[in-house]
Amino acid sequence: MTKGMASTTTFLLMLQFLFLVFCSFYKPSFAFTSQEYYDALEKSILFFEGQRSGRLPSNQHLTWRGDSGLFDGSSYHVDLVGGYYDAGDNVKFGFPMAFTTTLLAWSVIEFGSSMQNQIENAKAAIRWSTDYLLKAATTTPDTLYVQVGDPNMDHRCWERPEDMDTPRNVYKVSAQNPGSDVAAETAAALAASSLVFKDSDPSYSSKLLQTAIQVFNFADRYRGSYSDSLNSVVCPFYCSYSGYHDELLWSASWIYKASGINSYVQYIQSNGHILGADDDVYSFSWDDKRAGTKILLSKEFLEKDSEEFQLYKAHADNYICSLMSGTPGFQAQYTPGGLLYKGSASNLQYVTSTAFLLLTYAKYLNSNGGVVSCGTSTVTGENLIKLAKTQVDYVLGNNPKKMSYMVGFGESYPKHIHHRGSSLPSVHVQAQHISCNNGFQYLDSGSPNPNVLVGAIVGGPDSNDNFSDDRNNYQQSEPATYINAPFVGAVAFFSGKATS
Repeated sequence: MTKGMASTTTFLLMLQFLFLVFCSFYKPSFAFTSQEYYDALEKSILFFEGQRSGRLPSNQHLTWRGDSGLFDGSSYHVDLVGGYYDAGDNVKFGFPMAFTTTLLAWSVIEFGSSMQNQIENAKAAIRWSTDYLLKAATTTPDTLYVQVGDPNMDHRCWERPEDMDTPRNVYKVSAQNPGSDVAAETAAALAASSLVFKDSDPSYSSKLLQTAIQVFNFADRYRGSYSDSLNSVVCPFYCSYSGYHDELLWSASWIYKASGINSYVQYIQSNGHILGADDDVYSFSWDDKRAGTKILLSKEFLEKDSEEFQLYKAHADNYICSLMSGTPGFQAQYTPGGLLYKGSASNLQYVTSTAFLLLTYAKYLNSNGGVVSCGTSTVTGENLIKLAKTQVDYVLGNNPKKMSYMVGFGESYPKHIHHRGSSLPSVHVQAQHISCNNGFQYLDSGSPNPNVLVGAIVGGPDSNDNFSDDRNNYQQSEPATYINAPFVGAVAFFSGKATS
């Protein structure tokens, strides 16, 4: 062997060694047990108790919270007490609240059989929202109350929900000021939830479905985006960037699934091409429902071989192919540690929703002997489950930082989350009112949050797997209900599956 060849061999061996070190760093060897997934399931549902608005029940587990928003709507002579705060602030935004509810309900519909003793807690989380949405939808004809609280004023304060003294303005959409997006999502939430309570509470289920139909008719009859009607009150916070077409199709699909009424199939057939059935969209979120609708309707094709739903199966496949590395159509971005990456603000919302869709589609495929066609490549349900597992496990701590992005799960998790109630002293510890401006000392404090918001999933790391556990970095450290909702279904699936 020549000196040059020896040097080359040594160099290659060194590269191989470095590669092995690199792989061992970015792919931790530990695996979660079904019991650990169940623990994550329990915590992911418990989180919603920390987001409750209204009068708390006697069985409240997160006892550092207190009653709040007890007069919401009263100055407008309506009862809008209850519901959820969306994230780390004290506003009740109807659009993400409705989407959260739809995804919680879908989680129970698909994976409730794996939730064991958590099924009643999951139903309670759904009902806390649907009770509120029913009031918002039925108080006034052709009107839907969609928000409580002025977000611009709220965001100027850092105070506990129990101390709120910012304006609790009420906002609505109506025939004159339409909001088809928020109304249709509300209808979808009510329809999906009606399936959850169909057996355990038939009368409540029927009320949810009938209200869903009424709200959908309102959304469809008076078409327009709530962003145009309410402007700076909802934008840029929850501006409807994708428009309202996707919600109309999504809502009609859910009402058909809940009711079996054939006129909704006709609606989907007649309006689908206008409402987004032909679009390939590669993310699923509170704003854009198209990918979720394709997955939901593909079940009809897989089960019944119905030609009218074949289009949705084809587009559902395209969505899946975009996520699967090595297949034609792949276009997703993943971090070096393997996390799906869509955007710098609250990226984990896309991770949890994608994992849920992967598992749901895998269930549909496996139940009906189906596969995903990605050009000449074939992807099975098991392939989808494996990809979903990498995302769920990353969130729970199988990542380069060895950190769980669910508060209270594992040994290392964020301690300085961007959340008012969690970061300020509990009202049960410090009863004295903390005013709007006096709360900022807690926002800027370097101390860990005094109240652990168990189960909260934060916005998550950046495109290079870096994470700043900093209360002021809301893009990474703020939790939100719509991050958790699909994760409930995902961890339920794995808690019911033997893992190694």
